[in-house]
Amino acid sequence: MLGFWASFVFILLAEMGDKTQLVALSFATKYKPMKVIIGITIGTLLCHLLSVVIGRNLSVIIPMHYLKLIVGLSFVGFGLWTLKGDTYDEKENKKRFGFGAVLTVAIAFFLAELGDKTQLATISLAAQYKSFCGVWLGSTLGMVLADGLAIIVGMVMGKKLPEKTIKYISAGIFIIFGIIITAEAVIKWGKM
Repeated sequence: MLGFWASFVFILLAEMGDKTQLVALSFATKYKPMKVIIGITIGTLLCHLLSVVIGRNLSVIIPMHYLKLIVGLSFVGFGLWTLKGDTYDEKENKKRFGFGAVLTVAIAFFLAELGDKTQLATISLAAQYKSFCGVWLGSTLGMVLADGLAIIVGMVMGKKLPEKTIKYISAGIFIIFGIIITAEAVIKWGKM
């Protein structure tokens, strides 16, 4: 039980002000809040499951600079996609691409968490507490709660800001974090 509570509190605090919290805020201005929460939960459950498995089997660690490079480029892609805008409503998007808001958010969160401080913290917690389910569920719940707070802020912002402003802010958040993450990966790669 200690692994659950330690993971919950630590990840909740670590997530405050993190890039994925800003991503949650961004998605909350575009999609229905319940779909964003479901997507965050799915993406986080999968990523933190991977983290706990890695934490339990430290010899399987994937080099984080590779993950950060993929995540950074993905974020830039999400930002450009946001700037382009969607020309289809969600039902049309679902028919054309086979997924809607929930899967989009889940994929974004899974990718955003790869190599992130909360993923690294979850790996460390899993190695320390040896409580597979406790760390997995505690870290996931802490993350979903922190991002739920961002969704509330996003809902309030969405009602007060013009749609174009929201689009540019959202795109800017993705692109800026994408560039920062990509630069970190390249710098780390250069030092190897």
